[in-house]
Amino acid sequence: MQLDKIEGIVAFNHDAVFTTFRRSGAVQISIVTVGVVNNGVAFTISPGSAKLANLRRNPRCSLMVSRRDWGDYAVLEGHAQVLSPDATPVEKLRLTLREVYRAGSGKEHPDWEEFDLAVQKDRRSAIIVVPEHIYYGDAG
Repeated sequence: MQLDKIEGIVAFNHDAVFTTFRRSGAVQISIVTVGVVNNGVAFTISPGSAKLANLRRNPRCSLMVSRRDWGDYAVLEGHAQVLSPDATPVEKLRLTLREVYRAGSGKEHPDWEEFDLAVQKDRRSAIIVVPEHIYYGDAG
């Protein structure tokens, strides 16, 4: 699926609204910092969060990215790929977390070894929202 327009939005605003579903079916909404990675939009997450628990139970999710003025926006509906320390080969997770950092910050980390140690200590997971459907809007 083409993510060109989303890359254009995310280039100016890395904040996004992420939605998962609680066990009851109610939505759980969070603000996350994202970047376009491979075939989806990605961010990192710490263990113990409601988002991670919800995704492990049900990977269905939505993500909305928009310009800071809420003008152009895009909503991705799909499923999340969860790359976590307990289920992903160490090297694959390390490289993916670096890629997510680059995409979400738009820059290189000044000390990748320090970064690797910090995310490993924090047991961070990478979440990649792979869209099955994207719709666009213009609030203006």
